[in-house]
Amino acid sequence: MEIINIILLAMAAFLLGSFPFSLWIGYLFLKKDVRNYGDGNPGATNVFRAGGRFTGILAVLLDVCKGIPFVYLAHAIFRFPATAVAVIAISTIAGHSFSPLLRFKGGKSVAITFGALIGLLPYSIMIIPFTAFMCLGAFFITDDAWAIMVAPAGSIIYLVATGADSWQLLLMVGILLLLIIKHRRELNSIPNLKIRPVGWVKGLRYKI
Repeated sequence: MEIINIILLAMAAFLLGSFPFSLWIGYLFLKKDVRNYGDGNPGATNVFRAGGRFTGILAVLLDVCKGIPFVYLAHAIFRFPATAVAVIAISTIAGHSFSPLLRFKGGKSVAITFGALIGLLPYSIMIIPFTAFMCLGAFFITDDAWAIMVAPAGSIIYLVATGADSWQLLLMVGILLLLIIKHRRELNSIPNLKIRPVGWVKGLRYKI
């Protein structure tokens, strides 16, 4: 019986993840198809490009929020095994990545990944290393896609180094693979490092 409940919850997570809120916000508030902007992606970044700050922030919040409910239900209410929780978290991200409502196309899956990791709290605090490595990537790498890859890749290294449970590694590897698939075009080029001054002494300029 539990396996049936796990499958049903994973399907529900996939379905909720597939809701293209950014596209709907574009139609409802902006009277625009956000896929006509930027990289043609039906995601929150192009809502910013099409309409501005308010609608963009709303799109990000909705994409984050749709990643939370079923992941939280899986561990906090139904108390499924850890591996099942990981599968449900991957399902909700995959729903956004390959939305059946968009002919199995979808967004780049960054915001919903944060939502899924938030949904794991306090069961797992993976969102902390993920966020930290995301910030490091944004600080040191010019190319957005490569900067994003630092988050799951760095988190995997962290989880291995700290002896994390196998289900956490499974989840983070799944996230890495989904993000690679969604950013594969941008990852064809070699990443460029940002040159930033280091040091707090006035007038001192070391460069990375």
